[in-house]
Amino acid sequence: MRLFFALWPDEGVRAQLAHWARELRAVCGGRLVRAENLHVTLAFLGSVDDARVAEVERAAGEVTPRVVSLVFDQSGYWKHNRIAWAGASTVPAELDAFVAELRGALARSHIGFDTKGFVSHITLLRDAREPKVMPGLGPIRWKIEEFALVRSVTLPRGSRYEALNSWHA
Repeated sequence: MRLFFALWPDEGVRAQLAHWARELRAVCGGRLVRAENLHVTLAFLGSVDDARVAEVERAAGEVTPRVVSLVFDQSGYWKHNRIAWAGASTVPAELDAFVAELRGALARSHIGFDTKGFVSHITLLRDAREPKVMPGLGPIRWKIEEFALVRSVTLPRGSRYEALNSWHA
């Protein structure tokens, strides 16, 4: 199964992000990411055998969840994969430390993951056009109190994400 660790917004933050996505779509086009799939990826594991899921969960259990306040206050566009996103101009040191701790626990447990640097963002649109000017969007404040192990299920109409387990601060 395809797995990743993520931060999941609460319903209020999710609604604000969905509103941002619709505003961005007006200038970028593209496909909206379904509101229920909005998340911040902490570590992408990719394909993991069912037999190793308990090991993945044990590694996550070694990590101390933290309460962190994150403010999404910028939007952006990545030309190479045609993605419009929402992000934080300042990533709290506590969040960076948490991601490093989680990835360290995975590495110690010999659980593979994508080692690209952590970028605090939420993908809002796929197959978007690069806008001439990215619209300014009001800040969205998010108090993060948990993280989740998520399974990606591929469907004909796109992916669906299912939280398998979560850990609370």
